[in-house]
Amino acid sequence: MDVRRRPTNAVVCSVPSDVPLKTKNLKHDSHSVTYVTNAMFFGMFFSVAYYLLLRWREKIRTSTPLHFVTISEIVAIFSLIASVIYLTVFFGIGFILHPFAASRAVTDDEDEFAVIAEETGNCLVDCTSVSPKLPLSSPKIADQKPPLAPLILSMEDKEVVRAVVSGSIPSYSLESKLGDCRRAAAIRHEAVENITGKSLEGLPVEGFDYDSILGQCCEMPIGFVQIPVGVAGPLLLDGKEYTVPMATTEGCLIASTNRGCKAIYVSGGASAVVLHDGMTRAPVVRFNSAKRASQLKFYLEDPLNFDSLAHTFNKSSRFGRLQKIKCALAGKNLYMRFTCSTGDAMGMNMVSKGVQNVLDFLQSDFPDMDVIGISGNFCSDKKAAAVNWIEGRGKSVVCEAVIKEEVVKKVLKTSVEALVELNMLKNLTGSAIAGALGGFNAHASNIVSAIYLATGQDPAQNVESSHCITMMEPVNNGKDLHISVTMPSIEVGTVGGGTQLASQSACLNLLGVKGASKETPGANSRQLATIVAGSVLAGELSLMSAIAAGQLVKSHMKYNRSIKDISKIAS
Repeated sequence: MDVRRRPTNAVVCSVPSDVPLKTKNLKHDSHSVTYVTNAMFFGMFFSVAYYLLLRWREKIRTSTPLHFVTISEIVAIFSLIASVIYLTVFFGIGFILHPFAASRAVTDDEDEFAVIAEETGNCLVDCTSVSPKLPLSSPKIADQKPPLAPLILSMEDKEVVRAVVSGSIPSYSLESKLGDCRRAAAIRHEAVENITGKSLEGLPVEGFDYDSILGQCCEMPIGFVQIPVGVAGPLLLDGKEYTVPMATTEGCLIASTNRGCKAIYVSGGASAVVLHDGMTRAPVVRFNSAKRASQLKFYLEDPLNFDSLAHTFNKSSRFGRLQKIKCALAGKNLYMRFTCSTGDAMGMNMVSKGVQNVLDFLQSDFPDMDVIGISGNFCSDKKAAAVNWIEGRGKSVVCEAVIKEEVVKKVLKTSVEALVELNMLKNLTGSAIAGALGGFNAHASNIVSAIYLATGQDPAQNVESSHCITMMEPVNNGKDLHISVTMPSIEVGTVGGGTQLASQSACLNLLGVKGASKETPGANSRQLATIVAGSVLAGELSLMSAIAAGQLVKSHMKYNRSIKDISKIAS
């Protein structure tokens, strides 16, 4: 006798050879009839419901009493009632109408899991069941078929993998069906290997808290990528020392930033100022004419209307506060750029909810307004855009330091004159020739990306967050170097998203900006933005010095090549 393994706590045996073949054919035919009947009543329900809605809508328009019905409407009403009764009975009372429910034949759930078994066999019938805590060989009489979730909970991992590969169990539903996020990731990991035929060896599964990302950070995980985290510092900024965590796979980056931090430290430190703090979202709406779109533009930009708009916007959050609305017109399409404070959160969801409130509010006075999208790219999120470079987005920060002449010579191995000339020709003139948009710097994106990965920020927002112009000029009669970085759109938060993960939370704690500020809402996120700018300042100073001194290639060859003998690195 062939044996097929059933999911969970049931053993399913093949039907003996003396069972008439008619039983199988009859079962198949009954399923076909059931499916056709269900399809017919489903079609009847939706079609007559749609027909009646159209008829009642027409009566409302023509002021015809609803209780005046035609023969066709009477037929439709009776058909609707009949289909509702059938569907309610069929789906609401445990498949009572199934012709073979009492005969213990294979049900739809059993058919779904029958594809899991690798062995081939005949028609399946229930023989025995086992406790989930016992091996499959331990029999026990089954009183009733367990629900779907317990079936999956007790299945062996290999069987669940087969079900995912065959499509019987959707990969995205593993966490909810299994109730174990780590096990779901491990099963999905193996299923992906089976489906693609590619090895995932080297992509670890164990050692990560998958519960912490469920529903907020990453869908359908199959493991996690290991990115080493190093530290640069101490960075002396506004009188405080920070040890800056940086997650990167690029050699020389942290070492270079660390050298910049040293130069800043021995020169007395750097200072930073947050010039503006406001996240943006810009929906796009359409009217029948440009004139009508301009009327809404004038309405939104009228100071007399701001209070009512702000009141509507601010209802979405305790921390979201509308600051301004800037509009742009393109024919009959209107783009409205809302800017609001968001506390210690980066704030994209917060501002989006507030914008939706305002759009609903405007619909009463502008019923002809057609909302095309909650985001019309005038925001502009995760794209290099002049509006962010000019207007700012998130935190606009400027950070500066004066590096003493002896520090430039001894620590940075170059001169003030060489740095000033290189900055003018490279960061300013060279970037202008390239047509750069916010890219008037040496490598701000390097530092921003590394800190973002370490602290749980959205890495894609590195695009606009790396907008930076680096300025250098001689001061104190040309002896010392004044260096500054101006970054108009640093988008960071210390709550929400990836900041809640254990590793990223630890890095935020290292900087002293973990979570929301209890004293001053938004203080932690603004402080993090200044740390990012200060770190960029250190990175710019060190890299520009390496280029000016002709050390760039030599340093990368030294630190960017794998050397198994650690003793050789010091030489």
